[in-house]
Amino acid sequence: MLIQFKEYLMSQNKSPNTIDGYIRAVKDYITWFSNSYGKDPTKLIKQNIDEYRSYLQTIKRQNAKTINYKLSSMKKYNEFLVDRGIQNDIVITDKVMLKIQQEYASPATITEKDVNQLRQAILEQGSKRDYALINLLAYTGLRISEALGIKLTDCQSINQTKELIIRNGKGNKQRTVYLNDKVVSSLKDYIASDRNTYKTAVDSDYLFVSNKNSSLDRVTVNKMLDKYCKSARITNVTPHQLRHFFCSHALEKGLTVAEVANIAGHSNIHTTLIYTNPSRTKMIEKVNSL
Repeated sequence: MLIQFKEYLMSQNKSPNTIDGYIRAVKDYITWFSNSYGKDPTKLIKQNIDEYRSYLQTIKRQNAKTINYKLSSMKKYNEFLVDRGIQNDIVITDKVMLKIQQEYASPATITEKDVNQLRQAILEQGSKRDYALINLLAYTGLRISEALGIKLTDCQSINQTKELIIRNGKGNKQRTVYLNDKVVSSLKDYIASDRNTYKTAVDSDYLFVSNKNSSLDRVTVNKMLDKYCKSARITNVTPHQLRHFFCSHALEKGLTVAEVANIAGHSNIHTTLIYTNPSRTKMIEKVNSL
């Protein structure tokens, strides 16, 4: 059934990451149901969904955003079951979602100093590939899936245009991002002298390659970041935190909300507006001053 669900999601042009998330959420529900009732679910029943939500809240103590993501995934699975004629009714609606007050504090948690220390640690250890990738993430706000999906041919004119077309954006949307000199220089250096040292480089179309795979994968990136953060003696940094940093940093440097939204690929400008708010640290400082 999960294989058919995956095919259903693919037919709707969902991204690989979205599909993986939906599948994991449905597997979690099936595991809970099996442990609770001693069998696999044959269809979705509202009372079971309500009990599962309560379990996630009270037993697992997961936050509201995580719970809503899982319920949203189950809602899509419900639609699939109806589409395939396995059940007749939609039992998961938006009413089952938990209400969440909009966050006020900026989601950016790392500073310019953190990013500079990270970049320097990579530079000193000599990986031009890793240095180019981190510069790209920190100064364009690309999602990690977008960065790893860039093809080598997309970079042919970056020295002249200082632009990069992202063809695999969220929702299959294409957009143009603008590159500062740090990004252009590190990409050129990597392509010219480091990329061809990787075993898969000759046969790969992708910009970022590894010795094992034709495209660098996010698991390797996360391990690489952990290593460099330890070397830089800073708290672990994730690719998504670098995206948050870009949005916050770009606004501080004078880009408008609309410009940052366009570069970051935000479909709703209200997502970008949150970065204009103080960080959690600054909020705490202000509260302590009362």
